[in-house]
Amino acid sequence: MERRVFIMGGLTLLLAGCGASGARHSAPRNLDNACMLAGERPHYMRAMRRTESRWGVPVHVQMAIIHQESSFVGNARPPRRYALGFIPRGRVSSAYGYSQALDGTWDDYRRATGRRSARRTDIDDAADFMGWYMNRTRERNGVALTDARNQYLAYHEGHAGFARGSHQSKRWLLNVADRVADRAEMYRRQLESCRA
Repeated sequence: MERRVFIMGGLTLLLAGCGASGARHSAPRNLDNACMLAGERPHYMRAMRRTESRWGVPVHVQMAIIHQESSFVGNARPPRRYALGFIPRGRVSSAYGYSQALDGTWDDYRRATGRRSARRTDIDDAADFMGWYMNRTRERNGVALTDARNQYLAYHEGHAGFARGSHQSKRWLLNVADRVADRAEMYRRQLESCRA
């Protein structure tokens, strides 16, 4: 009897831990209102403000790109690929977390910044990564930190791809970048109003 109670208690704790982990990585309730998002997840705003202070990337630009990449889901991954429609063959890419950083790019970031223990599922680390990456975009490609549209295109295509103009032939991607720019402007106006 005691053994059964012990096992049931252990299972309950395990399931509760899984639920808490899922909740920790779930999207905020209102992704279209920066003020409500800030109220619901104040630690997101603190992380993005730190990134703005350290790297100069405005909060509204960070928010718009995180929204596009992961919808603020901390453990987001790209879809799986399947052979014959049902045999799993891995993911479309190694993108992971809030920023959807690829394995190799994340490793570059950790080496360059000395943040060896940084995790893509941590909003502080993900926002800092975006600040680092967007500064490299400014240095390598001449894209202003306030230019959400072109920062997103370089983020999606990589610095070399953006420099080659690989995005120019992708109408769907240009449309997404326009939506990112519109969302960044919406978030900028909202953040101004809720600060007032």
